[in-house]
Amino acid sequence: WKDGIGPRQTRKKHVNNYWGGIVENNHFGTHEFFDLCEQLETEPYICGNVGSSTVHEMQQWIEYMTFAGESPMADWRRENGQDEPWKLKYFGIGNENWGCGGTMHPEYYADLYLRFQTYIHNYNDNEIYKIASGYYDDKYNWTDVMMDRAGEYIDGLSLHYYTVPGSWENKGSAVNFTSDEWFITMKKALYMDKYITGHSTIMDKYDPEKKVGLIIDEWGTWYNVEDGTNPRFLFQQNTMRDALVAGINLNIFNNHCDRVKMANIAQLINVLQALILTKGEKLILTPTYHVFDMYKVHQDATMVPTILETNQYKTIPQLSVSASRNVKGQINITICNLDPDNSADIECNINVKMYNRVEAEVLTSVEINDHNTIDNPDCVKLTKLEGVSINGDKLQVKLPPASVSLLTLE
Repeated sequence: WKDGIGPRQTRKKHVNNYWGGIVENNHFGTHEFFDLCEQLETEPYICGNVGSSTVHEMQQWIEYMTFAGESPMADWRRENGQDEPWKLKYFGIGNENWGCGGTMHPEYYADLYLRFQTYIHNYNDNEIYKIASGYYDDKYNWTDVMMDRAGEYIDGLSLHYYTVPGSWENKGSAVNFTSDEWFITMKKALYMDKYITGHSTIMDKYDPEKKVGLIIDEWGTWYNVEDGTNPRFLFQQNTMRDALVAGINLNIFNNHCDRVKMANIAQLINVLQALILTKGEKLILTPTYHVFDMYKVHQDATMVPTILETNQYKTIPQLSVSASRNVKGQINITICNLDPDNSADIECNINVKMYNRVEAEVLTSVEINDHNTIDNPDCVKLTKLEGVSINGDKLQVKLPPASVSLLTLE
């Protein structure tokens, strides 16, 4: 982190072996990251290096960012133009320490976590939410060891899961895929519910009050990179298939909100399942962006349990759903139709004394591999969903094939 502060022209450069072997100029460091978070009005989440660095280095970074008094680190921050300390809530103590973060066994990392977290101090009125590195997929032993050895010192435990339709050696194309690959992708996206349930069950054994959050801080689709791009940059296009994966996952997270306290898609721009793709000074909003825009109604709302009876799409449920009630009393229901060939007729019981009006929007397109480009930025976009009505105590709607919809009851 010290390489990424101070005047840009004097920042150290080094070869980034994890990112295509390019020269990293460190022009985007701590100050730039906090500035971006302030502009986006979002909470920063910073991850410290446990794999190849020291407790002292991590402790100094926390002091640099959050200490208001006089100290070498706080004074250095002021010299670099930031007089007041930043507010930092979320801090990860390592990342993927089972693999690229150090190739550690869970017992070793648990002890290392305990040591590092001891020196993550709360300066002034800043309170840090400590996030421990978890495992991926169904590797439940890591969670068991971490909760057993270090659970009382953990605020959040991470979990990573990527939806990969092919193998890790050949993940498949982001755009040129078959209907069978569409199905496999939907099926694998639904695994997230199984993995959250499995890890939550173990966490419940040690933490029945659910004080420790499950932090899904890497998820999304992962395909082969686009032709002509650096294979380590992980650039991939984004189609209606990705929109459905986003909607399925966000429904799952909302339905598990008693344990899932944070869920971050892996990347924002130009990497994996991105929300924005750029070319020079131009940008496009991906189908995934529009799903995130649609699902923000669930933020700061109260999850409403749903009971879903659905037809099957081959061997998986045709529909995925979640709902919430906001401070205005509105009910927002998000529904995904995973079937690319068949529409779905929905009938939902509601309380007519409270709700007699419904508005709806939908994200869908003509072809399942439709996507936005610089030349055609609105191929996939949100539109009004027609034919939605409340008749008596029934909400009725017809969902198009391969679609993500939002229904708002007032």
